[in-house]
Amino acid sequence: MQVHEKRRDITANVATLKKQNKSIGFVPTMGALHKGHLALVEQALKENEAVIVSIFVNPTQFNTSEDLVNYPRTLASDVDLLSGLSKEIIVFAPTAKEIYGERPESTKYNFKGLENEMEGKFRPGHFDGVGTVLKHLFTITSPTKAYFGEKDFQQLQIVKKLVEIEKMSVQVVGCPIYRKESGLALSSRNKRLNNSQLEASPLIYKTLKQVKKDFGTKSVSKLNEWVSDQFKNNTELELEYFEIAKVSDLKSIKRKRKDTKYRAFIAVFAGKIRLIDNIALN
Repeated sequence: MQVHEKRRDITANVATLKKQNKSIGFVPTMGALHKGHLALVEQALKENEAVIVSIFVNPTQFNTSEDLVNYPRTLASDVDLLSGLSKEIIVFAPTAKEIYGERPESTKYNFKGLENEMEGKFRPGHFDGVGTVLKHLFTITSPTKAYFGEKDFQQLQIVKKLVEIEKMSVQVVGCPIYRKESGLALSSRNKRLNNSQLEASPLIYKTLKQVKKDFGTKSVSKLNEWVSDQFKNNTELELEYFEIAKVSDLKSIKRKRKDTKYRAFIAVFAGKIRLIDNIALN
């Protein structure tokens, strides 16, 4: 299995693949891989002749130094997991210096307002960091298709807009949310949850499913109020936000309209660990 740390090595590998006219699937990750990541890689393997997985904890998309420092880094076990899928997967695991040079800095992007909703409100500059690192990674790997999970649905929409802004030829593929049997959306941050937090966490998806069930009969304000009540007295989970938004522009709504696609989005703190999830409503 090939594991590259240097930009020059991965670009040389990509050049060889391009000369052979091979399609390249790309799965960008920050490591601490789980079954959700592996599902993305499996789809990439089915749809492409070569697959590259990046493992890079990107410093420009973290809003607190504490979260960056505590983010799990498990490169050896990540590589083992990937090799179990295919020995042909190419891993790119660079340092920050290899991507950014001496100073990791973000480019300021205008994502047509997508960056100002939900996650953007609570994590200023986050999507500039996401856009910046993905532009670097797309340039380095030159993929045919890039795969992203719908758990980060706002990010998925941002990436599509990034490709449009930068006029890149990569096709962005959204993949379904991978969940534990309890309903908890898989996330690398889940490894930091203690037992009581894990026991409480199914409430997040349970709440979203009930919102989906009631969406046709209850008003947006009633649903917002009901969701808030679910977390009001919970000692393990603290609601940061819940919003019902249009899929097209991710703007939250006060009233529903016909012929419009909506999605519910939620962010919850379990101690200092932040969990997000979402669900299609119609």
